[in-house]
Amino acid sequence: MDVDCEGCAGCCVDWHALAPGIADPEREGDRQPLDASTNFVPLERDEVRAMLDAGHADALRPRLWTIEAPDAATDGADGTSSTGHDQADRPDAPVEIDGYQLAGIRGRPVFYVGLRKPPKPVAPAGREEPTWLPTCAFLDPETLQCRIHESELYPNACAAYPGFNLLLDQTTECERVEDSDGGKRLLDDEPPSEPPGVGLGPQALGAKLFAHPDPESLEGRIERLANGTGTTADQRAFVTVAASSSPGTLAVSEDWRERAREEFDAGESWVSGAIEAWTDLEGGDADPTLGEQVEVDRGAPETPGWE
Repeated sequence: MDVDCEGCAGCCVDWHALAPGIADPEREGDRQPLDASTNFVPLERDEVRAMLDAGHADALRPRLWTIEAPDAATDGADGTSSTGHDQADRPDAPVEIDGYQLAGIRGRPVFYVGLRKPPKPVAPAGREEPTWLPTCAFLDPETLQCRIHESELYPNACAAYPGFNLLLDQTTECERVEDSDGGKRLLDDEPPSEPPGVGLGPQALGAKLFAHPDPESLEGRIERLANGTGTTADQRAFVTVAASSSPGTLAVSEDWRERAREEFDAGESWVSGAIEAWTDLEGGDADPTLGEQVEVDRGAPETPGWE
């Protein structure tokens, strides 16, 4: 697997607005993201813990999915399936909160925790003119390189990309950039024999795919997350569950959850101020060199640039 990332960042930026004809694979199938973001990076439980320990709580956000409820017209008149079982008793029955039918397991809505994308002035996917686009909190808008690359915080999902896509014979973001820009990004499409990180299947539960144990406490939060007005408290409600989950199970440790709450509330790093500053600057001059002032001056690691 070999890729040319210089001047791209296609997997780190919501760049599809620049190329409306490019397909968005995250909105295919019967499970649709509750949020409007693209190129979501799911973190593993231990990575969530590491982010909290580093003070980067503000860089984290949840992703849930809506799913169509069972169609009563195709089942029994009493709401049972053709096998006679109540649809609500299915382990994967949707969980309704704030009027949304959410993908769930055993009455608990399932979710990922990933990285936030504040607006930044960037020129991704081979573009020459920078513009304001949702961009990973850790991406340097000038060099289009990750500020935590090769650090202990670098997510396995990023290190493995586009490995999982190749293993599943799915189109990569590299290829979508090629279709839009005309350049060559995916130089070698041989999938890795042992991609890092938690993959798919039951082993992902509690390790990358989490289940919230208290759906009633999420009333109001789901509506805010769906319309893009989620609060810090809404983020905390999911991040702390992820950090306290037990891989392979639905179990959540209350001791770990309390510890995660304390770390979340105490967390403070360059990320927090940078996200606020980018949000305030959005709509002004799209100058990628602002990253020096907004991020580096606040303590963000610099990136090496391209040789």
